[in-house]
Amino acid sequence: MEVKKELKSEEKKSSLILDSRKKLSLNGVIEVISFDDEKILLNTCLGMLTVKGLGLKMNKLDVQNGDILIIGTIDSFIYTGTQPKKDSEGLIKRLFK
Repeated sequence: MEVKKELKSEEKKSSLILDSRKKLSLNGVIEVISFDDEKILLNTCLGMLTVKGLGLKMNKLDVQNGDILIIGTIDSFIYTGTQPKKDSEGLIKRLFK
């Protein structure tokens, strides 16, 4: 039986190193959601991460430690949170007063 440990926010650590827009090293990866040569979607301990570029390849993937190495021309990487924005709820409430 496998016991999963819940991480507190201060225990969630991840590092992201971009080298000359050609090599992206990342740790804290939980799973790879999808990938192709232009977009890689990752679930990390800090939220969802989308990496976009050209000729993207996952050169090294260590699922046990959560390490990944992506090579190719990296144009962008964007973290998205899992919590809804409170501003949008406030805007809707203000519109229908």
